[in-house]
Amino acid sequence: MKGTDLHGLTAELKAEAAALGFDPVGIAAVPGGPRLQMRSASLERWLAAGHQADMAWMADPRRRAVESLLPGVQALVAAALPHHVSAQRRPGSLKVARYGWGRDYHRLIDGRLRRLGRWLETRAPGSAWRVCVDSAPLMDKAWAEEAGLGWIGKNGNLIDRHRGSWLLLGHLLTTLPLPPDAPAPSLCGRCRRCLDACPTGALPEPFVVDARRCIAYHTIENRDPLLPQEIAASLEGWVAGCDLCQEVCPWNGPKLTSSDDPDLQPRSWLLDLRAEEALGWSDDQWDERLRASALRRIKPWMWQRNLRAAVGEKPADP
Repeated sequence: MKGTDLHGLTAELKAEAAALGFDPVGIAAVPGGPRLQMRSASLERWLAAGHQADMAWMADPRRRAVESLLPGVQALVAAALPHHVSAQRRPGSLKVARYGWGRDYHRLIDGRLRRLGRWLETRAPGSAWRVCVDSAPLMDKAWAEEAGLGWIGKNGNLIDRHRGSWLLLGHLLTTLPLPPDAPAPSLCGRCRRCLDACPTGALPEPFVVDARRCIAYHTIENRDPLLPQEIAASLEGWVAGCDLCQEVCPWNGPKLTSSDDPDLQPRSWLLDLRAEEALGWSDDQWDERLRASALRRIKPWMWQRNLRAAVGEKPADP
């Protein structure tokens, strides 16, 4: 690595990442600056308030110690996969969050960033790297913000001024001291559309998401046989995740570029999901329809529970 032109290597690295479909791409230096320290303190307060519900993994201490994920790490390559597509749900269809329309983004991002890591290793022999997607104990949005990809909005999502918040994030940790990008400024201003749009009050204040009130949490993570009554009464058709706080964001306007990435195109049944039909699907049918999907985290009995709640019925016992 001695004598490596790190600025030139970084430019090439970003070009390679763009060729893999990532946009934007940025670099953050370890241990990060004041804004990252602020985000870490915010996470501590969020956990202390119980906003994580029963997602105990959010308290993993490695989330606030990136050095524990890759010994000798000096930089993170933050990469965003924009997944906005212009397809629309059919009128009267039940709703599934956009992140789950295409193939499982964990696999997509992991595979593409591994290719980037192998490329980097050939250019800088002896360097080490590790890929992290959001299933890893890493403050992924905070590090993406630190790398200049965008800013964390009042709805807790990372927002880029050109791509909006329809971004799937991944990070390539490296032992190379790559030159960092400047963090992006926050451009939410006085806007509070996301806070006002949440039907369950899951955004009690700017930048705070209370999972205990969040439709996305309850339809994906909640393993109880019944959804809380106040959640079930406020689903507004959402049965797998919820995009309301993103749909109203002015940065997600109609001029966003639609992705032509074949791996991100929606499965047709997700755009025309009807409870009367889906409630009759067997576990094997659910398995077939959700093959290679991030939505496999929702078990068939949970789909049944969510569908029944969305149309005002009581779910059958799992």
